[in-house]
Amino acid sequence: MLHYFGYLIFILSVALAAGGVVLSSGLRNRYHHEIFSTLLYFQVFIFTFGFYGIWGQEVIKAFLSPYISAELLVRFSDIAMLLGLPFLVFAWLMLIQFSFGISGRKTNNWFVLWFLLFNFSIIIVVGYFIAKTSALKPTSLIKYYFISMHFLYSLLGCLLIVFHGKGRLIIHDYDRRRIGPGIFLVMVLQCLPLLFYNSQPYIAVIFTLTFFAGNTFLPIYLNYGTMFTAFTSGPEKDSSFEEFCKKFEVSPRETDIVREICNGLSNKEISEKLFISLQTVKDHTHRIYMKTNVKSRVQLIYMVKELKIL
Repeated sequence: MLHYFGYLIFILSVALAAGGVVLSSGLRNRYHHEIFSTLLYFQVFIFTFGFYGIWGQEVIKAFLSPYISAELLVRFSDIAMLLGLPFLVFAWLMLIQFSFGISGRKTNNWFVLWFLLFNFSIIIVVGYFIAKTSALKPTSLIKYYFISMHFLYSLLGCLLIVFHGKGRLIIHDYDRRRIGPGIFLVMVLQCLPLLFYNSQPYIAVIFTLTFFAGNTFLPIYLNYGTMFTAFTSGPEKDSSFEEFCKKFEVSPRETDIVREICNGLSNKEISEKLFISLQTVKDHTHRIYMKTNVKSRVQLIYMVKELKIL
C-alpha cells in the first residue's frame, strides 16, 4: 500500500513540474519577453533539482539497497544530493534575476559571476564537511543549507519586487504586492516541514508536495491571477485604447494617467513622470473614476484588461 502511495506522489510531482514548465513556456511564447525566459529556466532548474535531489534518493534506495550495505547506500545518497545542489544554485539565480527584471531593475555579468562564486564556494565547504566530518550528519547539513539559502534568496526576491526600482515596471502594483509576499510564503511552506524532518516518511511526503506545488506559484499566478499585463503591443493596442478614450470621453491628459495607472505607477510616480502636481493627478484620477463608473484603481485596471485595451 505504501508503494502505491509513493507512486501517486511521484505522478503528482511529475504533473506539477510539467504544468509549471508548460505554463512558463506559454508565457514566453505569448509575450516574447526575456523575463519569461528567466522564469522558464527557473522552473527547469528547480524541478531538475527536485527529481535529482529528492526523488533520486528514492531511486537509489530502490535499486541499490539489495546489493550494497546500508552505510554505503547512505554515502551514495549523500553524494547524489550534493551533486544536485548546482541545479538549486542556478534556480536561485534565475529567481533573483526574475525578481530584478519584474521590478524594473537590471543585473550585470559581475553580479552573476559573484553570485555563482559565492554559492559554489559554499557547496565546496559543505562537501568538505560531508567528506571529513563525522560529527554532523550529511543529511542535516544539506537540510540546513537548503533552509538558510532558500530563506535568504526568497526574502531577497520578495524585497526586490515589493520595493521596486526606478525602471519601467512590467506589472502593476496590484500584482507586485502579491507576487513578492507570495514567493516568501511559498518558501515558508517549503521550509517548515524540513525543520521537523528526521527521517519521518510523512514529513518527507509533505515537503515533496509543498516543494513541487509551491514552485508552480509564479507561472500559475502570471497566467491566471494578474489583473493586467503590460506586454501586449502593436497598432491594434493603440486603436483599441483610442476607442476606449472616445467611448468614456477621456481627455488626452487623463489618457496619459490611465496608461500609467495600468503600468503600475502610484500617484506620486505619475506626477513625477508627467511633470504635474500630485493634487492634479488625484483630480484627474477622480474624474476618470466618474467617467468610467469605477471606484478604485483595481476596478479600472480590470476594466482595461477585460476590454483588451492595453
